[in-house]
Amino acid sequence: MEPLVLLEQPEAKGRRRAACRTQAENRGIIRQRRRLQELVAAAVSQLGSGWAWLVLDRDKLKVVKTANAETPLTTGVKPLLTIDVWEHDYYLDYQNRRADYVNAVLDKLINWESALQNAG
Repeated sequence: MEPLVLLEQPEAKGRRRAACRTQAENRGIIRQRRRLQELVAAAVSQLGSGWAWLVLDRDKLKVVKTANAETPLTTGVKPLLTIDVWEHDYYLDYQNRRADYVNAVLDKLINWESALQNAG
């Protein structure tokens, strides 16, 4: 099984990134801005360390959050992308501004092409 690739490499910016995000929107991965808002809310509201996930549960997109080292794979859903909200991931750059960190991840780092591939 190949690892779930979540972050874009620096050379994968610009038009390619916009095209992948548009394709993800068109395929329903991020059909509504509301889904992204749910992902942000899950990441920001995670108490302590953990993750916010966009998952595919059968044919339905869902947003879930897990604490510590938990993973939604144990519940039988398919992860499409995740946001790491462990403090070591963002504290040096963002201190207590977790929402700013989460928005930066969604705006600049998420690999939408990989999310599309994970969706199958």
